Amino acid sequence: MSAEDTARGASTVLSEDAGVTVGVEEEFLLVSRETLLPVGSAAAVLDGLASTGLAGGGRATRELWDTEVEASTGVCSDLARLREQLAGNRAALRRAARAQGLELVPVGHPLFGAETAPPRRDGHYAWMSDAYAGALADQEVCGCHVHVGLGDRDTGVAVLNHLAPWLPTLLALTANSPFRRSRDTGYHSWRMMVLARLPACGIPPWFGSAAEYDADLARLGECGLIPPGHGGSRLARLSHHLPTVEVRVADTTATTDEAVLYAALVRALVRTALDDLDAGREARRSGDAVLGDALWAAARHGLDGPAVDPWTGARTSPHAMTSRLYRHTEDALAATGDLDRTRALLRTLLAHGNGAMRQRLAAARHGVAGALAMLTGDTGGRDSATG
Repeated sequence: MSAEDTARGASTVLSEDAGVTVGVEEEFLLVSRETLLPVGSAAAVLDGLASTGLAGGGRATRELWDTEVEASTGVCSDLARLREQLAGNRAALRRAARAQGLELVPVGHPLFGAETAPPRRDGHYAWMSDAYAGALADQEVCGCHVHVGLGDRDTGVAVLNHLAPWLPTLLALTANSPFRRSRDTGYHSWRMMVLARLPACGIPPWFGSAAEYDADLARLGECGLIPPGHGGSRLARLSHHLPTVEVRVADTTATTDEAVLYAALVRALVRTALDDLDAGREARRSGDAVLGDALWAAARHGLDGPAVDPWTGARTSPHAMTSRLYRHTEDALAATGDLDRTRALLRTLLAHGNGAMRQRLAAARHGVAGALAMLTGDTGGRDSATG
């Protein structure tokens, strides 16, 4: 992935500062300003960006569909720098898109749609098209991926075990794809339901070592479930190229501040896991079925309905799980100086709702086109969770 490529020269820093360095990838949809439909003009938008590029060593690339572009930050160690790069990436891509008569949309799934051109067939995308067939048809989805630096793969696997039960809560906070083809799906993250059609795209199972993790990847490849040599598509995984853990559960968030909040929580979860491991505390195991139930509930209800406790399987609320997540990571957030900023961002998000809730509010007032307008509004660099 592009964030891995931009950070390739920084592997020593990542190794020495385990749980400190962070990089973010964001995928965006390109839509016509006239028809509101996705447009396959990624190459033209990226050509328009070439003269200025992205700050901080970031990169912009094409994705599976040419209706999407992906932007990555450089390697950051503090939230202020990360936010600056995320906001700069969005602004630069927005300008390049508008020069082509398009809008850059931070959303998990297209709000409007029709039959689109088939996905790209270069590289491993051709393998995916052949192997996944019709299941790939709706995969025109956009996510936000956070990389956090780690020292070795065995530690990374142990961290993944700690992270897995928190992935549904992270999705509930970041869900931003309630609409499909101008209709409300009833889900907060329709993107997650689309991803679920592909093999090995859910929460990672428990692994006791990097050897077990790698053996599972080899098994998936041998069974024809992932492309040869691919790192897999689970919602949290190890990088094949850098000592990082990558968390991929979030929809692309409506605002920069929500992406910063997500990155802060992911880094804090990794740091908390490292502290637990240093103290000899192995992750508390959760059943794969219960984790799947918790993820489905988060995709369906987001912050506005019941949730599933990933350890007990009992009914709970997303706000209760969010409070548990905050308390669980509070010490790690304080250690990196992120506590006050993260608390403020979280309070704002809970007060105004996640992206899906705000899209629905805008649609209730002005139709689905109003939700799209809310997402594409030029904030002039003053992003907030109010949209």
